[in-house]
Amino acid sequence: MMFTSNSSSIIHPSGFYIVAFENFSYIEIYYIILAFVYLLTVIFNTFLIVIVIINPCLHTPKFLVVVNLAIVDVILSTSIIPSMIKVFLLKDNFISYNLCMVQMYVYYSFIAMESYILAILSYDRFIAICFPLRQATINTMKAMFCITACTWGFNLGRLMYSVTIMKRLSFCNSVKVLSYFCDYAPVFRLACNDNSLHWSMASTSSMLNLILPLSFIIVTYIVILLIVFRMKTVGSRLKALGTCIEHLILVAVFFVPILIIFVFGLYIRLIDADQRVLTLSMASCFPPCINPIVYSLKTKEIKTRWLALVRKLKVKTQVQTNEKTTQTGYT
Repeated sequence: MMFTSNSSSIIHPSGFYIVAFENFSYIEIYYIILAFVYLLTVIFNTFLIVIVIINPCLHTPKFLVVVNLAIVDVILSTSIIPSMIKVFLLKDNFISYNLCMVQMYVYYSFIAMESYILAILSYDRFIAICFPLRQATINTMKAMFCITACTWGFNLGRLMYSVTIMKRLSFCNSVKVLSYFCDYAPVFRLACNDNSLHWSMASTSSMLNLILPLSFIIVTYIVILLIVFRMKTVGSRLKALGTCIEHLILVAVFFVPILIIFVFGLYIRLIDADQRVLTLSMASCFPPCINPIVYSLKTKEIKTRWLALVRKLKVKTQVQTNEKTTQTGYT
């Protein structure tokens, strides 16, 4: 392995080797499943984006955020799954240093974006249920656009700083990354210079990206429940809570696996390294596929527009078939 030196004190390798899952016997099957999941992720999220864009009645603050979530899901999956397939199915586990930094930046930027977008969706539900008469004036398209734009800018800028920290580390020993992609923590542990301050800053930042959005979601739903239980009829309570179901499913699918991994893997240490990496990869790869399915099945507006689009395509296909049959009869 050749090394390049940027200065007299910092040494960067030409690249790293991804070496996770070496002890799993049938890991190739898992990557075939991931390839299928990635295909579904791209298809389902693209359909969701198209349905929202082509239907003016869906041009609302809520669905502006849903489209942002779909975009984040596609980019997040694209940042890791194709690379995993290349590494473990094609047996090409080398990744150049610069590409490693790019992958690291994209993955952590968009995993953080996922958590913040889920928090924005909880804000949307909070306004809709707690201030129904003022929703149109508080939660406008302009306001939601500003909130999402600031979230994008904050996350992309903050992660740029975190990856810049990595550039200040020297790698003069091992270049084997014990993860399923060019992961921040496993790469950080390979550094041979003093990185304690950098690690404290990076790990604190990562934890805040989970704790702050989740705390906001919990607080908003506590307030929502207090408002809902004050409603006079059971029907109005169920109707209000029914509008939150799809969002709560997305929150559970995203946060629960990650929290379990942190609690049992990092603190209690009941999960070994390979199992932790495998579980973490599932927690990163499966939610982007599940999100559009949940919104399509649990959201009445999306389901209605989706069925209308299917009927339109079916009618168009039937008309084309009839025209071909008629032309054949004349011939």
